[in-house]
Amino acid sequence: MKITSTSCICPVLVCLCFVQRCYGTAHHSSIKVTRNQTKHIEGETEVHHRPKRGWVWNQFFVLEEHMGPDPQYVGKLHSNSDKGDGSVKYILTGEGAGTIFIIDDTTGDIHSTKSLDREQKTHYVLHAQAIDRRTNKPLEPESEFIIKVQDINDNAPKFTDGPYIVTVPEMSDMGTSVLQVTATDADDPTYGNSARVVYSILQGQPYFSVDPKTEHYQLYVPESAQVGSAVGKIKANDADTGSNADMTYSIINGDGVGIFSISTDKETREGILSLKKPLNYEKKKSYTLNIEGANTHLDFRFSHLGPFKDATMLKIIVGDVDEPPLFSMPSYVMEVYENAKIGTVVGTVLAQDPDSANSLVRYFIEYNAEDDRSFNIDANTGIIKTTKVLDREETPWYNITVAASEKDNPGLLSHVAVGIRVLDVNDNPPELAREYDIVVCENSKPGQVIHTISATDKDDFANGPRFNFFLDERLSINPNFTLKDNEDNTASILTRRRRFSRTIQDVYYLPIMISDGGIPSLSSSSTLTIRVCACERDGRVRTCHAEAFLSSAGLSTGALIAILLCVVILLAIVVLFITLRRSKKEPLIISEEDVRENVVTYDDEGGGEEDTEAFDITALRNPSAAEELKYRRDIIPEVNLTPRHQTLSTLESIDVQEFIKQRLAEADLDPSVPPYDSLQTYAYEGQRSEAGSISSLDSATTQSDQDYHYLGDWGPEFKKLAELYGEIESERTT
Repeated sequence: MKITSTSCICPVLVCLCFVQRCYGTAHHSSIKVTRNQTKHIEGETEVHHRPKRGWVWNQFFVLEEHMGPDPQYVGKLHSNSDKGDGSVKYILTGEGAGTIFIIDDTTGDIHSTKSLDREQKTHYVLHAQAIDRRTNKPLEPESEFIIKVQDINDNAPKFTDGPYIVTVPEMSDMGTSVLQVTATDADDPTYGNSARVVYSILQGQPYFSVDPKTEHYQLYVPESAQVGSAVGKIKANDADTGSNADMTYSIINGDGVGIFSISTDKETREGILSLKKPLNYEKKKSYTLNIEGANTHLDFRFSHLGPFKDATMLKIIVGDVDEPPLFSMPSYVMEVYENAKIGTVVGTVLAQDPDSANSLVRYFIEYNAEDDRSFNIDANTGIIKTTKVLDREETPWYNITVAASEKDNPGLLSHVAVGIRVLDVNDNPPELAREYDIVVCENSKPGQVIHTISATDKDDFANGPRFNFFLDERLSINPNFTLKDNEDNTASILTRRRRFSRTIQDVYYLPIMISDGGIPSLSSSSTLTIRVCACERDGRVRTCHAEAFLSSAGLSTGALIAILLCVVILLAIVVLFITLRRSKKEPLIISEEDVRENVVTYDDEGGGEEDTEAFDITALRNPSAAEELKYRRDIIPEVNLTPRHQTLSTLESIDVQEFIKQRLAEADLDPSVPPYDSLQTYAYEGQRSEAGSISSLDSATTQSDQDYHYLGDWGPEFKKLAELYGEIESERTT
């Protein structure tokens, strides 16, 4: 023990006294025990016996420490079979029979011949039997009964430990627990007040005091103790060893039930007292608990020695400490609309000093360096306001921590979580849920659904769905596609006409409008791109590219390039040939020095309609243009024929065929014309034939009974041709 200069030892003398009870005469009451009944003995628990028949006796008690000259009367046995004629004999056996307890075998009276000590033996178990005195046969079955030694106050209380030496810190608060002393009394605690102990201090007043009425423990717990922490220990003593000394602790009653809990340490056999709820010195300064310790392993053979448990009272003193401010709620949830002006009030927090001093409280928001400081708080009132315009679609929820401290003691802080929900306003129009790749087949039918679209809205559910889909009424009606609102936040794209062709138009655009269900409602416009594709008969897309027409004939990309290159080369050759022809100026007549005949050689067939140099063919274009005889310009005529003029009326009425025959006859009879062949081009076909045109350009509009289904059997090279003629045949059928 360490003693400092600021501490001292105060001797304390505790006086133990007992309360003497007065004894009267023993109270005897006759009890008749019948079959299947239970005998009750004062101060004992119920004892069950085997069925008895006709036994009648008194309760059996005997006072300890009897000092009289005569044996002490205990009780009387009596059987219904006893007629008082002495034919019944009573026999007593068991503990102390014949030595301590004797019985009159005729009357059944039992007496104690010795002074008994309850502290040495509390009761005796004996057996009684009634027999026929003449035949020695039992008249009643043997019966068991107990003679209990009744306690008198013959033992003084004793301290189990001592002397006690303790230290007390200076400046300790009044009521601080210093020491717990325990005294025991060997007398019976269940009978009278013989074992009741009263404590008092003989020396040490007025600095110390002791509770005179209880054997209780006292525990000091500061109000700042954390919930769930252990605040004290208590231990009961058991003279047994091993498992027989195992015990468990429980709180029986008291005003601290629910505030404290107790558990058992199996190693040390101590009761560990823990705190379940926070303590508040300002509200309650002390608690009282009745704690019971009981053995866990009971041997029922010794149950009459019980009960194997004990109880004590524990007084808990709550210590006052300077506490931080206490918020009115464990957490706060506040709401504010998005797009609200800067400085809008969000809510208020409230904290107070729980101590009796009731100091002023200051508030502030704890922010980390990376936090977005969207709110501030008034240090005096706790009002929270916005510091910027909030966007729910960007941040729908804010979590901040508000701290409160006492003005006089800023180091004592308390914190509370504040959640701020940003409420939605309808500030976002609906949009298409995604980019849609919409395809329409060339063989589509009117009213066919080609795609289903949906929309999304960044706003909350109340300002989003339900979505409405519609076409812009300001635009003309689309002849190709239409839109159907499915009234489930989706819409369907339908065709308006039959058949689409990639060769005519491979992409269509459909402007649509979408509105939301907010108040007021917002809408947006979008344009859908629809591609025309070739599809199989079951609707599967085959291709959407324009070059698929050539590819369907079985030509690869390399083959197409080779064909195009050949075409370019042929065109270049033709252009070169024409250029050379136009630049050639050689005369067609052989020179005069040539001794051979004047023969003109023609190695070409003429230039056709484009050749205007060699021949004048205007006469053949229209019979009306043949006004006079034309001479050949490729030779010099030796004979000048008189021109033959025809009147205009004759030329207009002449037939082309007749005109050609006339020219042929003139050429044959003209002596100046050499016998050379001359190729002339006739471009005029005359008037329309009654038989009509035989051109294939208009054949698609004529009716035909030709069946083109056999084209599908010619292989993939003729697949496109079979589809084209198949579509024409389908249109005719329709």
